[in-house]
Amino acid sequence: MKPNTMKALEKSKPQEGLWMVQAPVPEVAPDEVLIRINKTGICGTDIHIWNWDDWAAHTVPYPMITGHEFAGTIVEIGRDVTGLEIGQRCSGEGHLISSDSRQSRAGKFHLDPGTRGIGVNEQGAFAEYLKLPAFNVIPLPDDIPDEIGAILDPLGNAVHTALSFDLLGEDVLITGAGPIGIMAAAVARHAGARNVVITDINPDRLKLAQHVAPTVRAVDVTTEDLYDVISELGMAQGFDVGLEMSGSQIALDQMIESLVMGGKIALLGIPPGRSPVDWSRIVFKAITIKGVYGREMFETWYKMIAMLQNGLDVSRVITHQFDVDDFTKGFAAMKSGQSGKVVLNWT
Repeated sequence: MKPNTMKALEKSKPQEGLWMVQAPVPEVAPDEVLIRINKTGICGTDIHIWNWDDWAAHTVPYPMITGHEFAGTIVEIGRDVTGLEIGQRCSGEGHLISSDSRQSRAGKFHLDPGTRGIGVNEQGAFAEYLKLPAFNVIPLPDDIPDEIGAILDPLGNAVHTALSFDLLGEDVLITGAGPIGIMAAAVARHAGARNVVITDINPDRLKLAQHVAPTVRAVDVTTEDLYDVISELGMAQGFDVGLEMSGSQIALDQMIESLVMGGKIALLGIPPGRSPVDWSRIVFKAITIKGVYGREMFETWYKMIAMLQNGLDVSRVITHQFDVDDFTKGFAAMKSGQSGKVVLNWT
């Protein structure tokens, strides 16, 4: 029998931090399932909520159980749910959509303007139990362990960004060696890119990038000239595809300059506030730019699970695991800038 209450990490008040609380175990609706959480990943969004910055203060109501990266086991099924079983391991898409928008009715679920996020707008996964629409459940194959299931959400961001353009035989520049950028580098290699270069100003992150994807060229732009690397790799005209993961205006400007004529950029990084853009340079180089948000529902999930089952290895991007009772250590590791993905164990 399920308990009446559960441990949960909650944004209980409008100030820095999260608090461990006892919260009611959610009651599932007819189209929902109840998931016993095994592992959760800490996301950059969770850091914003922890810090209670301007974005969080204007976006997240409180009290709010945070967290949206998870793996767990289904323990209860609503009466209208089919195709899922009690005891089934799963992860899930954390974007909750409506069904009446033009985008949803066209099957473009990830573009639904009414999207709400678990752990941001709805009670989230930093808890012993999570309720989730059955529509959002992603069953986990036996060969994908829970710690990888708990980071499928950010891996999906990397996959969605990396596969925005054809990478086979292309030269790819990734700006920003955070965990998503590093995973995107591994994905680009797996998808057949010829040269993959990742840039950052954090030597620890660049070292991790080479640990996760040893054939990727890591460049500290404070000590190396990117154009020397272009020459070193024999790319006479520059990069074909850019994946911008940093949110840095300087990095984006450098990416635009180092792309070939007709190059393509997928933007996942979010710059702080407004940024000046030299649009004439983009026009004269005939550059295509695509903004990326979240994952395509559910094609991205299909692609990343298939790649994981076909040799893609991102396990080394997980650098820390903590028992949930030590969650403050997990958040400290994430905030240090010296970690990859941090996973909290709930069982």
